Amino acid sequence: MRRGIRLGVDVGTVRVGVAVCDPDGILATPLVTVARDVTESSDVPSDMVEIARLATERDAVEVVVGLPVNLAGKEGPAAAAIRQYADKLAAVVDPVPVVFVDERMSTVTAARRLSERGVRGKRQRAVVDQAAAVEILQTWLDSQRRRP
Repeated sequence: MRRGIRLGVDVGTVRVGVAVCDPDGILATPLVTVARDVTESSDVPSDMVEIARLATERDAVEVVVGLPVNLAGKEGPAAAAIRQYADKLAAVVDPVPVVFVDERMSTVTAARRLSERGVRGKRQRAVVDQAAAVEILQTWLDSQRRRP
């Protein structure tokens, strides 16, 4: 795996969680939650503009987007929507590549970990998207380190 900072992105219908890793790709940490811009205008959605700004600001070498596949490993309508989002995001963050990682259960895992740490209710909703982005990015980083 080449050295460099990556952003992890958890795309939801209301919010987008963003995480970042260190240049050595060891540890993913929460960065920010961005409100999802679902306007139908032809302009670039503000959430994508913000992700592009974060990628530029941190000299990111890749953006890792969680792809929701079902428990059987198949892609459904949610995955199709995320692929469409990522295609548009790729044009906005170009030349930084956008890659996918299986995000099965990332939000569930993030919520459980937050609950175990005593973060519940409104406080949890405020950060669960960032925590899911951390799960997504950390999963990708770990899988890259296991590759020969």
